[in-house]
Amino acid sequence: MTTFSSPPPAVGRLAPSPTGGLHLGHARTFLIAWLSARSARGRVILRIEDLDSARVRDDARTSALVDLRWLGLDWDEGPYIQSERRAFYDDALDRLKAAELVYPCTCTRADVERAASAPHPEDEGPTYPGACAGRCAADAQALGDRPFAWRFRVPPGSVAWDDLFLGRRELDPARLGGDFIVGRNGLGPSYQLAVVVDDALNGVTQVVRGADLVPSTPRQILLYRALGWTPPRFGHVPLVLGPDGRRLAKRDGSIKLATFREQGVDPRRLIGVLARSCGWTSALTTSSPADWIDRYNPDLLPDDPWVMSPDAKLHGPS
Repeated sequence: MTTFSSPPPAVGRLAPSPTGGLHLGHARTFLIAWLSARSARGRVILRIEDLDSARVRDDARTSALVDLRWLGLDWDEGPYIQSERRAFYDDALDRLKAAELVYPCTCTRADVERAASAPHPEDEGPTYPGACAGRCAADAQALGDRPFAWRFRVPPGSVAWDDLFLGRRELDPARLGGDFIVGRNGLGPSYQLAVVVDDALNGVTQVVRGADLVPSTPRQILLYRALGWTPPRFGHVPLVLGPDGRRLAKRDGSIKLATFREQGVDPRRLIGVLARSCGWTSALTTSSPADWIDRYNPDLLPDDPWVMSPDAKLHGPS
């Protein structure tokens, strides 16, 4: 008798960074991420990505939770706080050291920029020239007090994945900066390593985030493979642009969710505006996120960024 097992439930996540207040672009991406998991009857994990200590604001941590609840987005686990999870990242880095998949690099940013050749159009910044690649992990002991970073050895070849929104994608990490930093001695892990460790240990099966993070995906897939973990499904959402065609910025208070709250904007009206921007309706429907669970359709999401027009009608009767 043949038995069929049900696929494991989807596990998504919301991962705000408390370096400033959440804005309209965050709200749209988090709504899509939340619906992607909930429409599959899955769970949602909340993580606070606060490793950039120089830019983190204590008030932004609290504000992020208030913003999400105001929007009507809930979660089943968390919040997990990255700054409290250093031991997990250190363990993963130790595994990479043992496998000689990382090496200590003493090059400064200026060194890399001076040594870099003319970048290719698709490059993300200067490509690391490999000046320290001849070192092994144990060579870190001889560096004494010299500051250094741990760089991951990028293998040759492209990395491909089936994006939940963009379709098949293939990028060569060697052309996206080459060997990349996964940690700094005495300062902790990089974003790339921390998010992989957190998502893997939390059982995340789908990562929905902004399209500006597409270049991070092949690097993170390489880390998943190196640590013996199965990568999640990745989905990259087109960004939200202001009326001037520029990316929204946390420093612009006029598009922050906290500003909308203070102005008395109905969050259900905001959800309706965001749902319309995603192509799920042609009318402005005052609604909550839960109202869209059974109507969520990733295929209708426009390919181009959403330009936030001045007449978005966030203010008005509910």
